[in-house]
Amino acid sequence: MEYLDLTLPSAAANLACDEALLDACDAGVSGNVLRFWEPSSYFVVAGFSNEVAREADLEACRQAGIGVFRRCSGGGTVLQGPGCLNYSLAFRIEGDPALGTIPAANRHVMERHRQTLSSLLGRAVEVRGITDLAIGGLKFSGNAQRRKRRALLFHGTFLLRFDLGLMEKFLTMPSRQPDYRQGRPHGRFLTNLDLPASAIKGALRACWSAQAPLRQAPDCRQLAAEKYSRDEWNLKF
Repeated sequence: MEYLDLTLPSAAANLACDEALLDACDAGVSGNVLRFWEPSSYFVVAGFSNEVAREADLEACRQAGIGVFRRCSGGGTVLQGPGCLNYSLAFRIEGDPALGTIPAANRHVMERHRQTLSSLLGRAVEVRGITDLAIGGLKFSGNAQRRKRRALLFHGTFLLRFDLGLMEKFLTMPSRQPDYRQGRPHGRFLTNLDLPASAIKGALRACWSAQAPLRQAPDCRQLAAEKYSRDEWNLKF
């Protein structure tokens, strides 16, 4: 597996880059890739089928200049920003039973990440809900996937040193919640790992044997401009 440590200047470009990696993998232009990126400003990202007005306080976002975007994968709506590390895995799935279905891919990736983070932290990490990682019932990583015919994108976030108080300012209580949340507000449900991003990057690169840098990142400028920068996509629900 190759790796790409690349943070682009805008939220739209970073979201587009993930989809471009999936498209390149599906087309056979590239193989399996692990990417990292770290936003320097705050923005909201909705899951593919989320109703944005239900999951985020759009007026609070507007007043604070917080952009609202939509990713190509499922899962819930999140607030991104400094102290939040993103990773993305683009896999070829043909002939790999571990990735052949949505549940199988969830189990495969989440169990590897659970083991990796447990070893890194020296503490028991749990897979909770469908694709959350938690310590002591507190979530620190959310994940989602998008599948095409020959490839899948599995991506997520790690809360490292994030201002958790901002979650309740810009996000509403989610319309769908895992049982283990038990109705807790964001501030009582989430936790930071308080680790440097380099520690997570090193652990995941070792987990996926991602040692060679990707020789050429995909050109996602058109996708960012024509899809991820447009309200027709970001606010469609």
